[in-house]
Amino acid sequence: MKKDLSLQLKPEEAYDDLTFRSVALKKLGLKDEEGIFVRQTRRSIDARSRQIKVNVEAEVFIHEKLTPLIPDHRNYPSVGSSEPVLIVGAGPAGLFAALRVIELGYKPILFERGKDVRARRRDLAAINKDHLVNPESNYCFGEGGAGTYSDGKLYTRSKKRGNIRRIMEILVAHGATEEILVEAHPHIGTNKLPKLVAELRESILAAGGEIHFETRVDDLIIEDGELRGIITHNADRVTGLGVILATGHSARDIFSLLDRRKVLIEAKPFALGVRIEHSQNLIDQIQYHCESDRGPYLPPSAYSLVHQTHYKGVQRGVFSFCMCPGGFIVPAATSPGELVVNGMSPSRRDGKFANSGMVASVELEDLPEYRKFGSLAAMHFQADVERKAWEAGGKTQVAPAQRMVDFAQQKSSSTLLKTSYQPGLASVNMHEVLPDFIAHRLADAFVAFGKKKPGYFTNEAQIIGVESRTSSPVRIPRDRETFEHTSLRRLYPCGEGAGYAGGIVSAAMDGERCAEYLLLKYGKVDASQAL
Repeated sequence: MKKDLSLQLKPEEAYDDLTFRSVALKKLGLKDEEGIFVRQTRRSIDARSRQIKVNVEAEVFIHEKLTPLIPDHRNYPSVGSSEPVLIVGAGPAGLFAALRVIELGYKPILFERGKDVRARRRDLAAINKDHLVNPESNYCFGEGGAGTYSDGKLYTRSKKRGNIRRIMEILVAHGATEEILVEAHPHIGTNKLPKLVAELRESILAAGGEIHFETRVDDLIIEDGELRGIITHNADRVTGLGVILATGHSARDIFSLLDRRKVLIEAKPFALGVRIEHSQNLIDQIQYHCESDRGPYLPPSAYSLVHQTHYKGVQRGVFSFCMCPGGFIVPAATSPGELVVNGMSPSRRDGKFANSGMVASVELEDLPEYRKFGSLAAMHFQADVERKAWEAGGKTQVAPAQRMVDFAQQKSSSTLLKTSYQPGLASVNMHEVLPDFIAHRLADAFVAFGKKKPGYFTNEAQIIGVESRTSSPVRIPRDRETFEHTSLRRLYPCGEGAGYAGGIVSAAMDGERCAEYLLLKYGKVDASQAL
C-alpha cells in the first residue's frame, strides 16, 4: 500500500531524515518497523513569518516495493549511420537538442568553439590569476556553455515550453542528486556540473553522435533560401538536414555573421547592472528573521527583489537576477578589453558571501545613439559598457567596485570590503562606469530594497561591475508554431542566444522542442513521437 502525505513542519522535522520519518509515520498512525519506506517528493520553505515552516509532500510505502524515482533515461538508440542534424553550441540547449535528435533516430553533430569541460578549467584559472581572456574558452564558451560554471539553478516558470520533470530526470540519470526532484528551487552546484556535463557528452557519443570541440562556425551554406550547412574556422564544409543554432547569449560573432549574411535578426531589450555582495549571514538574518546564524537545518537563504523606478519620466524595473547564496563572483568576459562579472555557488552553498545580479531593464528606446547599428544596437551598447568597466578597473580583470550606500549617495569608497572575486577590486565611482539611466535607477532601487528588507541597504555590502550578460541583446526570429526561422528555411534558432530561454531548464526544453520541430518537417518523424 502507498499513501501520500502533505505536511507543514519545523525545519528540523523536514531536513533531518530520521526525525521526518518519525513524524510522517506518527501522522499515519503507523509503528516504525521494517518494510515501511518514506520518501519526500516535494519541499519548499515558507519564511514569510518569524516561525519558519517547511511544506513537505511525501510518499509512504507500507510493505510494498519502493518504486524507482525516475525511469531509465540513458537507453538511447544507435544513430551512427543515420542522417545528421547539425547543432551549433554545446550548452544546455545544444546538448538536450542532441539527445532528443538521438531519441528520434537521427545523428547529431555538435560544433563547440570552446574546449571540453576538463580542458576548459585551465583557461578559467588564467582569467582569475593572470587576467588573460581566451576568446574561445572562458566562463561562457566551452562544453556546457555558461551553465557549466554557474550555480546550476534549475528553477523555471517556463512550463509551457515542455516537460520540466523530464529535464530533471535526465539530469538525475546523468549524475545530479535526486534532491533536484524534491526542492522547490533546485540547484546542482558549480562543483558538480562539470561531471554531469561530461556524462551528457558520453551519452551522445555512445549513441553515435559527434561532438567537435575547438571548432568555431565562421560561415553558413545558404542555397535557395535554405540553410544547408555550416563552414568551420578551418574551412570544413558540413551539411545536414538542418541547423539548430544554440550559441548562447554571448556569441557576438554569430550575431554579426547573421547580420552580414542578411539573415533576419532583431535588437532585443535586456537588462544591465552590477553584482551586489553581502555576507551570507546578513542575508540569512534578513530572510529568516534570526538574530545570529540560521541554525543547523535551514539552507543558506536566497532572495528575490524587484522595484519600479522612474528616471526622466520613464518607468523601468530594477530586479535581482541569478542570486547565489554562499557563492562567489567570477570574471565572465569573452574577449580581451572587456570586463563582465557573474555569480555562482557550489552545491553546498557554504561560502561566506551571498551575491546577486542587480540589474535595470534596458529598452531599445533608451539607446537612441545606437540606432545606427540597427539590429546590433543593444549588443554594441552592452559592449561599450563592458569596455568602460575594463578601463575603470585598470585594463585588467580587476573589477570596479563601490560600497552600496556610498554608491547611492554618490560618495567615494575610501576602502572596500573583502570579496569572493579572485582577480581583485578597485574602488571606483560606479556612476562614472554605468550609464546615467542605469545608475540612477539602481540607486533608487537600493534605497527601496532597504525599506522592504531592513538591513539590506548597508555599506557592509558592495556593488561590483558590470553584470551585463543577463540575456541576449539580439533575437533571432522564428515562427511561433514551427520554431523555424521566419525567412531562412532549415534554421532553428534556439535557447538563450536566440532570445527564447533564460536558464538551464528553459534552454534544455527549447533545445528538445527545436529538435522535434526540425525532424517533424524535414525528417521521417510524425506527430505521435512528439513529447
